[in-house]
Amino acid sequence: MNYKVKDIGLAEQGRLKIDWAESRMPVLAHLRAEFEKTKPLAGQRIAGCLHVTKETAVLIKTLIAAGADISWSGCNPLSTQDDIAAALAADGISIYAWRGMNVEEFYWAIDRTLDFKPTLTLDDGADLIFTVHNRYKELAKDILGGTEETTTGVHRLRAMGADGKLLYPVMAVNDAETKCQFDNVYGTGQSSIDGILRATAILLAGKNFVVAGYGNCGRGVAMRARGQGCHVIVTEVCPIQALKAHLEGFRVMTMDDAAKIGDVYVTATGMKDVLVKRHFESMPDGAVVSNTGHYDCEINIEDLEAIAVSKREVRPNNEEYTLADGRKVYLLAQGRLVNLAAAEGHPSEVMDMSFANQALALIRLAQAKGTLSPDVHDLPREQDLELANLKLATVGGGLDALTQEQIDYLDDYSAGT
Repeated sequence: MNYKVKDIGLAEQGRLKIDWAESRMPVLAHLRAEFEKTKPLAGQRIAGCLHVTKETAVLIKTLIAAGADISWSGCNPLSTQDDIAAALAADGISIYAWRGMNVEEFYWAIDRTLDFKPTLTLDDGADLIFTVHNRYKELAKDILGGTEETTTGVHRLRAMGADGKLLYPVMAVNDAETKCQFDNVYGTGQSSIDGILRATAILLAGKNFVVAGYGNCGRGVAMRARGQGCHVIVTEVCPIQALKAHLEGFRVMTMDDAAKIGDVYVTATGMKDVLVKRHFESMPDGAVVSNTGHYDCEINIEDLEAIAVSKREVRPNNEEYTLADGRKVYLLAQGRLVNLAAAEGHPSEVMDMSFANQALALIRLAQAKGTLSPDVHDLPREQDLELANLKLATVGGGLDALTQEQIDYLDDYSAGT
């Protein structure tokens, strides 16, 4: 078999969800109709390592319509939706993903996606690219390039590029404005709140809600928490981001201070050890702790385990840790991405632009035919504007246009007051 999933019998359920996502992703639908005629990825073999959701399935179908062969794995042990994986497998797509994979299984699945010697790679978190560079360097000579979906992955790949260690070019899909200013902000904000509510069913109104990190993802979470009636507290290491949070109406303090009063915590930093032993020791009874960053290192779970006297799962994706003094701390989704592990991930409408960027970036790499330097490359501004225009049209928006006189005025340095 060219797949391994939890239960192939879930395929029909998965197809229904994929149909729903397709109805909400008009930009990808527009591109797919074009790609079916032009086949810009004909002859390309794409290995993908990205959350297996209904939206990802729409991307995969779009890449196949463009002529590509596909092999796929999930990029997080708890983010695969088993019915979606089953639907893709039942449709003949090579996929190796199921919810609850251990570390060995996770990398086994990545290995299987490399069996067919890809010419392009697609990543969310860069584990696939790192696997090629660490264990399959011989494959790199035939890989035209790769794409990276998330902030943490792009940051690490830029570091690799700066050290001269990248073996092929990578397109920083995450950094496209139509990705990071929409997916990261509005997608993460809504889906993280969704995951917290599914795992806890608590009333958010009136709660002290602590957001660690005020980048695009943290900003989105803070915005949506405020919309739920929370008293939002932001913690930061960057004074500029901290000032932004302050001027947007949020309280800004250190995590040591926030830990004493927070009811709900969400880490969104990409950094390890954001919440550690001393924070757990000072949290109020009943505190809810979660993470929406890519890796599960932001919450030091070993520290929490060390000071707990008992632990039990009280709801799906919700573990209760009882401390020696009787206080309880609730950890959601084992410290993994709460929006994907405890919910369904970002809404289809916002992933429409992110995955359109993925498709166009892969086509750009294929057309470059290996002429790009082995470094991290930004997507062109023209692509951002094209996708924003397409998306705006689907929501009924209209744009004004500058006259030629106005265009000339922009560069007229002789014009004064």
